[in-house]
Amino acid sequence: MRCTSKLIAIPVILSVLLSGCANSDYSLKYSLSSSDYSDKSCEVLETFASDLCVVGGNIGDSLTLTEKSCVGLFDLSKKETMYAYNVHTQLDPASLTKVMTAIVALKNGSLDQTLIADSDVLVTEDGAQKINLSPGDSMTLEQALHILLIYSANDVALLIAKNIGGSVDAFVQMMNEEAQSIGATNTHFMNPNGLTQDDHYTSVYDMYLMFNEALNYDKFNEIIRMGAYTTQYYKSSGDLKEVSINNTNGYVNGHYDMPAGITVLGGKTGTTAAAGHCLIQLATDTSGNEYISVIMRAEDTETLYTEMSSLLLQITT
Repeated sequence: MRCTSKLIAIPVILSVLLSGCANSDYSLKYSLSSSDYSDKSCEVLETFASDLCVVGGNIGDSLTLTEKSCVGLFDLSKKETMYAYNVHTQLDPASLTKVMTAIVALKNGSLDQTLIADSDVLVTEDGAQKINLSPGDSMTLEQALHILLIYSANDVALLIAKNIGGSVDAFVQMMNEEAQSIGATNTHFMNPNGLTQDDHYTSVYDMYLMFNEALNYDKFNEIIRMGAYTTQYYKSSGDLKEVSINNTNGYVNGHYDMPAGITVLGGKTGTTAAAGHCLIQLATDTSGNEYISVIMRAEDTETLYTEMSSLLLQITT
């Protein structure tokens, strides 16, 4: 039985579960009085974390990790944390940010709605991934989500934000509200694409919460599993422009071998100088059990995939 008068207790329970971690940045934001227990009609209260993996401190010590890497492995079938190392450390998420961008877009938009670019889509940062959108260009939200998640285009993230939120700032506020609502209280966004900016941060555990939420959307599941994607969108002139992209996940695109007994279904990559090399993904074992694995702040691509393969092998040992 669900007790609506006790919903304020939900954030408290998660905070208590996490409070055993000395490195945790979570804090108790709510309190309960005796009056909160007066409703005798509510016999069972379903807690916020009843369907989630929870973790206080580090779990497991069999991996050899570089000093900076932060790592998490979560068993979705058993709702257990299998491995955790510095999962509550505050980190720059780079393009893992786009997981939340996709959640807010899928929750508030329509896949067939047309998104029209304006000057907000212009990205001038050197080396930033983009498809070079110009004001007046247009595509559907479904097309944009494919380019966002498969290719990680930063200008497309801004296109989504402006059209779904009304303004980029309003959309970012929606991202922060959504993060809070799913318990990602160690997260704060300043933009929808993950380009480096002050006060833009998350943690390995919060990324697990966000990715786990994103998996509730069929379109998200579909897109992250695709190795490549080709589409055409309209330029401001009315001409069609074709864009062909490949998945940035090294397991999905075949650049790295999957560990024996493990199938990597898909996920999201992220790389900036400030964030290092990051990867969050969904994988299965030979029995079909699903796992979310996260590595953030790896020092280079080779280290990222070497450590990720070692982490995934924890599933089979």
